[in-house]
Amino acid sequence: MKEKDNEKIGEKVPLSPQPSDIVSEMQTSYLMYAMSVIVSRALPDIRDGLKPVQRRILYAMHRLGLTFGAKHRKSATVVGEVLGKYHPHGDASVYDAMARMAQDFSLRYPMVDGQGNWGSIDGDAQAAMRYTEARMSRIAGEMMTDIEKDTVDFTPNYDSSQKEPVILPAAIPQLLLNGSTGIAVGMATNIPPHNLKEITDAAVCLIDNPKAGTDDLLKYVKGPDFPTGGVIFNQKDIHQAYATGRGSIVARGEAEITEKKSGQPQIIVSSIPYMVNKAELLTKIADLVHDKRIEGIKDIRDESSREGLRIAIDLKTEAYPQKILNSLYKHTDLEKSFHLSMLALIDGRQPQIVSLKSILEEFIKHRVIVIERRTRFDLARAKERAHILEGLKKALDHIDKVIKTIKSSKDREDARLNLIKQFQFSDRQANAILEMKLQTLANLERQKIEDELKEKLKLIKDLDALLKDPKKIRRILKENLEKISQQYGDERKTKVMASAPRSISTEDLIPEQETVLVLTQGGYVKRVNPQEYKAQKRGGKGIIGLAAKEEDAVREFISAGTHDDLLFFSDKGKVYQLKMYEIPEGKRTAGGKSIANFLSLAAGENITSVLAVPKSKKDADVSLAMITQNGIIKKTTYRHFEDVRRSGIIAVKLGKGDTLRWVNIVRKGDHILLSTKKGQAIRFRESDLRLMGRTAAGVRAIRLKKDDELIGADAVDPKSSALLLVVSENGFGKKTALKEYRLQKRGGSGIKTSKVTAKTGSLVDAKIINEENQEIIAISKNGQVIRTGLENIPVLGRQTQGVRVMRLNLKDAVASLTCL
Repeated sequence: MKEKDNEKIGEKVPLSPQPSDIVSEMQTSYLMYAMSVIVSRALPDIRDGLKPVQRRILYAMHRLGLTFGAKHRKSATVVGEVLGKYHPHGDASVYDAMARMAQDFSLRYPMVDGQGNWGSIDGDAQAAMRYTEARMSRIAGEMMTDIEKDTVDFTPNYDSSQKEPVILPAAIPQLLLNGSTGIAVGMATNIPPHNLKEITDAAVCLIDNPKAGTDDLLKYVKGPDFPTGGVIFNQKDIHQAYATGRGSIVARGEAEITEKKSGQPQIIVSSIPYMVNKAELLTKIADLVHDKRIEGIKDIRDESSREGLRIAIDLKTEAYPQKILNSLYKHTDLEKSFHLSMLALIDGRQPQIVSLKSILEEFIKHRVIVIERRTRFDLARAKERAHILEGLKKALDHIDKVIKTIKSSKDREDARLNLIKQFQFSDRQANAILEMKLQTLANLERQKIEDELKEKLKLIKDLDALLKDPKKIRRILKENLEKISQQYGDERKTKVMASAPRSISTEDLIPEQETVLVLTQGGYVKRVNPQEYKAQKRGGKGIIGLAAKEEDAVREFISAGTHDDLLFFSDKGKVYQLKMYEIPEGKRTAGGKSIANFLSLAAGENITSVLAVPKSKKDADVSLAMITQNGIIKKTTYRHFEDVRRSGIIAVKLGKGDTLRWVNIVRKGDHILLSTKKGQAIRFRESDLRLMGRTAAGVRAIRLKKDDELIGADAVDPKSSALLLVVSENGFGKKTALKEYRLQKRGGSGIKTSKVTAKTGSLVDAKIINEENQEIIAISKNGQVIRTGLENIPVLGRQTQGVRVMRLNLKDAVASLTCL
């Protein structure tokens, strides 16, 4: 009954909700939301390079008369105008966008000329809008040129109470000049700023030659030109980014290594990469110093001023400036990649990745349309004025009849109709004649009308010709761009390096210097600065060189560069590889760390030989000679060991009960000299040995007597003035001329090299020394170390026992020696 009653009285019956699929509803709603964000908020239009909020800010300032020649006004006035008429969102979004448009470290060519605190490169926020003042910058005026001449379309604002431009006339390629950054839904744009001269030159090139490619345009556009300066690298990456619209360009801050007046080294940073917060950069450097990830920095100061950015980094006297600078590039934003994603809206609707050429083509297309619309607007106004002038001239030619007609009319309307009827004037001409002043009857005034009419007719002819000739329109566009370039152009701030920056490897962070590797028989290793061992006279007692554990003694003591490769050969015939800098540096008295921490040694496997191979020795003539405890030798090419895996590889096939003891670098033409603990030595040519495979066993090098064993093996250039240095276990040593060792065939018993007595004890080490060697460091089994000049050790014959080099404690003995 109630439903029937409702129908009778005409009331609407509520409709039940219609069911819908939630998946399709979510897809539709999300797509609408995404497109709204893309079009109305996050992405710039390719034509004027602005997002909606930026466009509204500039238009509002234009409507308020805040051009560059006007007085600054409160920013709150501008924000209120934008919010009230064009942008119904929060005031923070408008003011933040406005502040960025005023920051000379964010935009290459700021659009807003501000007074007050507009933020800083340190990340400081701008002052409240009630404290700051703003107006349009001079170059921003070029964005509004001829907007009043119907050059762009207008659309109703959010409440249809106002009109706002869909796009700005934009006489400058704003999208490339200042770039753009925005995150939409499912897509993002990141376009870098550029130099105005370069972009306008490229645009002119494209106007003259529409078929110009990326290569042609890059003759003018060198790359991004960031407002913060810096250096960008790699022309290849720049070309790829501009050709495809996507890419990555490495940018670095400018840094110079200098010295203070006191001689103390210093790094001066004069620019930083784009969008890097200077305060955060300083904090990061301080944290790295505090955590000891960067060592050698004494003080950091921000000395920036109105003259420019300046960060002073004081270094310690013993620091390595280039190493520290490399560390800063590697671990901080002093080096940063700018990832280009040139995404923009085509025709205000379609988001698309665009190339450099596409952006310039769309800008040129937009400007051609603007010039055409401006020309049509001027042509229409010129025709309107010419029409009026023609009527006035005709009236003056028949002035008496015109006056008589007007006088005989009963009112204005009747006069207007009579003029139209008798003289065939148009309605507009008739009104103009009725409003004509009597002064127009003067001869000079008549002449002015005739001159103006001629001028308007000529203008109409020129404008008509312009509209009919696209080449003339492009010529005007070209002239406008050249004028803008001359007026606003400046020099690049960002330097461009054609090649890619050398990647900062671990070696770049390690100073290249001489260092000493100490390896004990117990398998403990460390790296020591040679300066830890001060030079002494021969025969001295030495200083503590190693806090060795009980019953541990030094096995290897070699000098090499920190960047050299270290090949570790084990008694099992395997080889492992490390860089010298991978061994931790320790003090002279430190015990070191177990070699098992760095090498994957098997149970019971010990390192018996360590070979430092400088980069300069990695060539085709280099071979390695491997000598075993039992006098077996093998020659193999170094190439087998250029890239040794961490788990090691087989270096030589060993006989039963034999162990690998020495490995030496051998060059073509070298001689090999082997020494035994009983004082025997043999010298033979390396050519007596044929090259063998990596896993081969080798051949006999020397025939050893009972209870004798090898204690030294070296390769020597026969043309050099090298000497053989031998040291006995009781601290005696001598140098012997190489010529005293006659050349023999391998496999013999050799000849005497030193007189071995109970006083001297058995020989423990033998080294070939040359002019490069100036000092030796000898270390005892108990860790005593002596460093002495080689000139303190005399050159003696083969049959002599030598002189005391090191005075040892009771029950101590020399373990090994190295030459520096």
